[in-house]
Amino acid sequence: MNILKFREKLRQILVIRETPRKMATSFAIGVFIGMSPLLGLHTVLGLIAAWLFRLNRLITLAGVYVTNPWTIVPIYSFGTWFGARIIGMDNIVPKIAWSHITLGGFLREFRPLLFPFLIGNTVIGVIAAVVSYFVIYKAVKNYHG
Repeated sequence: MNILKFREKLRQILVIRETPRKMATSFAIGVFIGMSPLLGLHTVLGLIAAWLFRLNRLITLAGVYVTNPWTIVPIYSFGTWFGARIIGMDNIVPKIAWSHITLGGFLREFRPLLFPFLIGNTVIGVIAAVVSYFVIYKAVKNYHG
């Protein structure tokens, strides 16, 4: 997406008639869900959260889609590394004989990374949600004057 298309999409969101607080909350909840380790459930969870908390669905989904096929691998990789650091895990890269790997062997080798994955991506999701709340709140306040 080039910068002109991005600016147009941002403008479309900014002209929505909601309070700055509701817009920022909607986006932040979406970002948290999008960065959560619940891959495959992001859209559904975003819609459920928007309904439960009476948030703007479009803005919540915009936050959810901060993670997408282009960003999910670096985000989840960093989150797993970060989670490993949080729990004090030193070596997070398993030694795998790739020429003889099976699905069962792959899952067995990566099982120790599940907890760091969950912890790291949850913490990063909280941080990203808080930061995005303030960024969107300020942007909406500035846009609407």
